[in-house]
Amino acid sequence: MQASAVDLLERFVGFPTVVGTPNDGLMQFVADYLREHGVPYHLLKGPEGDRYNLFATIGDASRPGYILSGHVDVVPAGEPEWRGDPFVLRRDGGRLIGRGSCDMKGYVAAVLATVPELVRMDLSAPVHIALSYDEEAGCRGVPHMIAALPDLCAPPLGCIVGEPTGLVPVLAHKGKAALRLVAQGKSGHSSRPDQGANAIHALLPALEAARVQAEALRDGPQDGRFAPPYSSLQIGTLQGGQALNIIPDHAEASIEARAIAGVDPKTLLAPVMDALGPRVRGEWLSSYPALSLDAGHPLAALAAQISGRDPLGAVSFGTEAGLFQQAGIASVICGPGDIGRAHRPEEYLTEEELAGTVAMIRALGRRLSV
Repeated sequence: MQASAVDLLERFVGFPTVVGTPNDGLMQFVADYLREHGVPYHLLKGPEGDRYNLFATIGDASRPGYILSGHVDVVPAGEPEWRGDPFVLRRDGGRLIGRGSCDMKGYVAAVLATVPELVRMDLSAPVHIALSYDEEAGCRGVPHMIAALPDLCAPPLGCIVGEPTGLVPVLAHKGKAALRLVAQGKSGHSSRPDQGANAIHALLPALEAARVQAEALRDGPQDGRFAPPYSSLQIGTLQGGQALNIIPDHAEASIEARAIAGVDPKTLLAPVMDALGPRVRGEWLSSYPALSLDAGHPLAALAAQISGRDPLGAVSFGTEAGLFQQAGIASVICGPGDIGRAHRPEEYLTEEELAGTVAMIRALGRRLSV
């Protein structure tokens, strides 16, 4: 099956692989496609039982090579502003509209569209394709694949994560940790607070600790590559109570911290954890480290050469690249589209951007064939 990047993107968008849901249909499609081109692959079932990572290699897996990494899950698409079915690719001029087209099925489509060409090349170093699940839930799927890499290939030379950067190589991003606080109380009539236990009140010390920490971080370590240049923390959601005259017996809050390079994001939430009372428990939702690739690293030079663009110091959104780096694999972010289009109705990638990505991956193949 020879397919263009647009054709593949149309197929991928048609699989509604919303984060936290099964992705076996899409992954089996990719597996069949790779098999037709003689590319060995591994479908790696996650602990959830209904979601898979996929790792494939073009070339000699016993040699150090390069990983092209992308996630296949997407955020939900329930916004009323969609002008058509978000899981049916729609063309509007040069725009390819659909959930995940930009973040980041377009990159995955471009990678797979180049497979027939890469297979025909005499590669001096292999090209690996790494597809993950549940990135949108805090990079939950890719750690299982990273843990399996020593059994799948030689230590890689580097990884290119294709999140939307306008095909500009990005060398750094912030890390993130997310925490859920759950408080239990005892319900009753609000006129008799002495006979109940207010769960919302139980959360207040931890929430106040979060507010104080958020303010303190503004004066903490700085890294001018990021906007803002400091680590940050915020209370993102708060739920509790049934009615004004009922003592709430349950309350929850979710808090996130985003850390500049060199800072463990979980440590930023330590004051919150220290403030938990006896009726409140904390549950880690997700955590991934920051990315920081030295501008003089060979991978930075390679990404600049194949993309034709000078590297950018940093972005503030997070990716799986930090986890690859933590595992000892140098990583850079470089993919098509604009992050400002992601997670929005009428999400799109342009045909020109998709073609540019194919050209970039083709250039990588040529570099490895010299």
